[in-house]
Amino acid sequence: MQLPDLPSDYYLRNFRTAMDWVATRYGDLLGEDESTFLAGFAQLPEPSQALLVRLVMRKGPHFRLSRLSYVEIGDIRTAAAALLDNGWLKNNHPLSIAEVCSLLRRHELVEHFAEKVPHRSIAKSELVVLLKMPCTAEQPLADWCPALTDTVLTLTVGDCCDRLRLMFFGNLNQDWSEFVLADLGVFRYEQVAFCSASRGFDCRQDVDDYLHLFRCREAFDNGEDVNAVLERVSGFQSANRQLRLRHHKLLFRMAQHLERSQDCEMALGLYRISAFPGARQRCVRVLEKLERFDEAWELVRNALEAPESDSERQLMLRAQTRLAGKLGKPRPPRVPTPTHGVLELVLARPDVGSVEYAVREHLAQPEAPVYYVENTLINGLFGLLFWDAIFAPLPGAFFHPFQAAPADLLDSDFRARRQALFAKGFAALEDGSHATQIRRAFREKCGIQSPFVFWGALDDALLDLALECLPARQLSACFHRLLDDIKANRSGMPDLIQFWPAEQRYRMIEVKGPGDRLQDNQRRWLAFCAVHDIPVDVCQVRWAGA
Repeated sequence: MQLPDLPSDYYLRNFRTAMDWVATRYGDLLGEDESTFLAGFAQLPEPSQALLVRLVMRKGPHFRLSRLSYVEIGDIRTAAAALLDNGWLKNNHPLSIAEVCSLLRRHELVEHFAEKVPHRSIAKSELVVLLKMPCTAEQPLADWCPALTDTVLTLTVGDCCDRLRLMFFGNLNQDWSEFVLADLGVFRYEQVAFCSASRGFDCRQDVDDYLHLFRCREAFDNGEDVNAVLERVSGFQSANRQLRLRHHKLLFRMAQHLERSQDCEMALGLYRISAFPGARQRCVRVLEKLERFDEAWELVRNALEAPESDSERQLMLRAQTRLAGKLGKPRPPRVPTPTHGVLELVLARPDVGSVEYAVREHLAQPEAPVYYVENTLINGLFGLLFWDAIFAPLPGAFFHPFQAAPADLLDSDFRARRQALFAKGFAALEDGSHATQIRRAFREKCGIQSPFVFWGALDDALLDLALECLPARQLSACFHRLLDDIKANRSGMPDLIQFWPAEQRYRMIEVKGPGDRLQDNQRRWLAFCAVHDIPVDVCQVRWAGA
């Protein structure tokens, strides 16, 4: 694909667009420093604006002046002057020895810290360790290296720009590169008609809470003591459902860390207060480790009365069987294994490619083609048929132009909020017009980002075969299952599909190589297929001569 040429100031234009967007939609949520930044940025000379944006988009916050060179900006010292006057850059910021080491090359460290270097051929990694040990002070670069003729510019508005980026995107996972990828045509997004009131945060407290949780998770990921992080998040409360979920997810991840570290009591305490999916099942496992079997049995019994998902029900049934043996209780009735076809193949081990491709090549016939689809075909057909429902411009779903999915995709009321639109799609499956609608969406939306459609895995031939051979009633059942639990049920589908177009029939094939076993989500899909008469075989492969 030939990528378009971008104007030299593309990044500055994009940043201005984002800042105008934030000022228009989030004016009432801006703090004093953010309002001051937006007003001051607009008054800067264009070269100074461009330099600031370049630095905001780079990994910082410290930058050596000698390594900054942008043709469209010109003289960096001149562009930096207004930023230094504003205090948005500093040229004498105290640096730790670790920061100095990251800014200087190995030969520079050897030259400027010669008295601490045992030999000139020392590796930089060893030298960094050597320098860090005795140095705890922080001072400007000129004091660390008086003979170095260079200046370090330190960005001081990085946190402010992060908050503005958060308000624009509604998250900190996306960054300014989204603009560039869209400008280049690498990513295309559905243009949802949202109004000026559509935004990711409704109050300033939500912005502050998001940032607080983000920093706490960052600290935990960087190895900060769990107790210290817990102290920072203890008592966290929010009326925002997404923020509560982020809080519970952080508690869950910390509990997992504690469980792996054998601190089972503390892990249990965190699992108990986390409402993140899977926390209740982990409570059972930890109680089993602690040999508190009666408590575990009671928790399993309560969970099976109202399981949070098919996954939890599956795991709790297993726990019930284990615990019954330990407590001397009657074992629950054995859950019947779903019936499915079995293929046993002995194949030559391929030089390249996976076992799935080897099976595909072995089974494919001119009159019965085989495709490697895994989770892409059913998801893709779902995404195409229900495109308008997924991208409906509902409040709280879309609030910036770079969303590949609605913000509430995994919320419990995702389906209910779009009930009428989903009903239209299911009606099309009943009257047979679904094929026309799917083909039209495939043609009109091709290449647009979607949480369900993986464009590289679909083509006209596969689409035609699927719509010709897959009965509408079975597609409807699959789509209902997806909507029951989007997060869990988007995966676990069989690897291959084989079509017999002359007979308008098909079969799905789950491939298992030597030593490979069915995963839980795959077992759930196989059980579902058995209930709805969806033809599926499990293919066990052995390598010839092994």
